[in-house]
Amino acid sequence: MRICYFGTYRANYSRNQIMVDGLRRSGAEVIECHESLWWGIEDRVQAASGSWLRPAFIARVVRTYSKLLRTYRKVGDYDVMVLGYPGQLDVYLARILTWLRRRPLVLDVFMSLYLIASERGLVTQHPVTARLIYWLEKLACLLPDQLVLDTAEYVAWFQSTYGISPDRFRLVPTGADDRVFEPVYRERVDDGLLHVVYYGTFIPNHGVEYIIDAANILADDDRIRFELIGQGPDREKAVALVRHYGLSNVTFVDWLGREELVMRVARADVCLGAFGTTPQSTMTIQNKIYEGLAMGKPVVTGDAPTIRATLRHSEHVYLVERANPGDLATALLTLQSDPALRERLAHQGRQMFLREYSVGHIGERMQSHLAELRSSRMESGSQVGC
Repeated sequence: MRICYFGTYRANYSRNQIMVDGLRRSGAEVIECHESLWWGIEDRVQAASGSWLRPAFIARVVRTYSKLLRTYRKVGDYDVMVLGYPGQLDVYLARILTWLRRRPLVLDVFMSLYLIASERGLVTQHPVTARLIYWLEKLACLLPDQLVLDTAEYVAWFQSTYGISPDRFRLVPTGADDRVFEPVYRERVDDGLLHVVYYGTFIPNHGVEYIIDAANILADDDRIRFELIGQGPDREKAVALVRHYGLSNVTFVDWLGREELVMRVARADVCLGAFGTTPQSTMTIQNKIYEGLAMGKPVVTGDAPTIRATLRHSEHVYLVERANPGDLATALLTLQSDPALRERLAHQGRQMFLREYSVGHIGERMQSHLAELRSSRMESGSQVGC
């Protein structure tokens, strides 16, 4: 199968890298037809806040899609076009191109732009732009032949929000890049401490404030230490909360390169997932959860039906009630006093990852969906010909 991976998607984002490499591992030929439109998270936030109306941004869009068209002319023939994340803005051009070549179009939705804007407060702050995002995304999801998401709960949200039939979706889990996140075996002096690490973008669905509240509950227990790595919109609030409590058991580290991040995680005893109660948090299984499993680390994360449909409590992960710092603190005390439980979670969590969520498995699952789509299109074409 020859796949044109098309659009202004985030080329360095883990979802796209896992998809592209996974498809190649599964035997597909993947031709990336890509041009960068966005400069980063803040750039996208500014656009959603109204900068999309500025002539400079409009000119950037025109330049980017002009370059993308020039790149596309060199692609040659292909069996199916896949739009990487985020691809909602790319659908309109891609649909025309695939119609002209009579090829199927697939959108890896992965996350809703409208939901992200809503959770970050942009819907209430900029209602006109929010309605534009809503309709742009709704129409973008009606045009492709197939849509891809990671969980059934997210599919149900798209159905209730946009009225899109679940039959149009196929599921491909998030997984983790096992080329990067793998066990790092190294000798470590047993200092009697439980080193707990969170890393991420400090966004609402991670619920970092509950991690800090748990650290406050455990402030008098000098056996547990927290390290919070990364940058994001809630980072300043988190730092202020630690100062407010006067905590000495919490350390902040700025965002790290992948290799250094992996080494930090390798030194940790426990990895933290997400504890927020936003729809985005409860409908998805975050990268950091799969990455912790891939590295053979005990993972503690917030409970949700999405998680329980995939991973078992006390077998693959340790689940706690969301938005409940007391429950998180109790879980960490349990893990601190039970090394055998930590070892079981680490081993069985990694084995589950290897069975279901490695790059190779993600690629095989994605390719099976694309092959199904191609076969159905070929069958419908032959019936029309008859």
